[in-house]
Amino acid sequence: MKIATWNINGVKARIDNLTQWLKDSDPDIVCLQEIKTIDEGFPRLEIEALGYHVETHGQKGFNGVAILSKSSPSEVNRGLPGDALDEQARFLEAVFTLPDTSILRVCCIYLPNGNPVETEKYPYKLAWMERLRSFAAERLAYEEMLVLAGDYNVIPEPHDCFDPKAWENDALFLPQTREAFRRLENLGLTDAVRATTDATRLYSFWDYQAGAWPKNNGIRIDHLLLSPEAADRMTSAAIEKHVRAWEKPSDHVPVIAYFDLAA
Repeated sequence: MKIATWNINGVKARIDNLTQWLKDSDPDIVCLQEIKTIDEGFPRLEIEALGYHVETHGQKGFNGVAILSKSSPSEVNRGLPGDALDEQARFLEAVFTLPDTSILRVCCIYLPNGNPVETEKYPYKLAWMERLRSFAAERLAYEEMLVLAGDYNVIPEPHDCFDPKAWENDALFLPQTREAFRRLENLGLTDAVRATTDATRLYSFWDYQAGAWPKNNGIRIDHLLLSPEAADRMTSAAIEKHVRAWEKPSDHVPVIAYFDLAA
């Protein structure tokens, strides 16, 4: 099974890239972030024509997440628990029953950016991360395959960005942000990419400005975090960097992991 996460940066603007990538990459489950549309506006017909089931949690103009899957989920939950007043569409959970009757939970995450840090946006980011940690702790107690996939807006370590000095005052790299990410990982979650490689200059995002892409001045902020049960079945992980060179690209690229369900 192939599971992917991709911040699409506007699904309507990138629909041609998305459908081409689905044909080329052939993932079984895809978590999309920043779809930037209400549920009714999502181009589901184009996706369904390729054999995918579509679940969305949309929002007009910004945010919004979706899960595309070759099989229909048995359960879908929208919104991250813990704050009934939070109306931002940033979280979607889908539950799948595997052929051996075991359970796979896939959560699509678009974690808040948090900038500018001197505004209310940064406390919101940290509070959201704490809610995610509480949610993950609850789900991990089920001892099931769990994949928390998405744009975390977190640079975990200095080697996950081209120039740590340039990011030291940014919400994505502040010590409090990285500490919150480590608290999440320390529940027993595995970073799929870092479980397979220690390579440097390995990124999932390149800004549209200042020639970031041709210079490979990127950051790694899109992650697949795995429960022990999922990590045991993972066989490989990768970043599909070539997609960034396509016409009208997102500034993010897909991050993928393969799982052996017979393991």
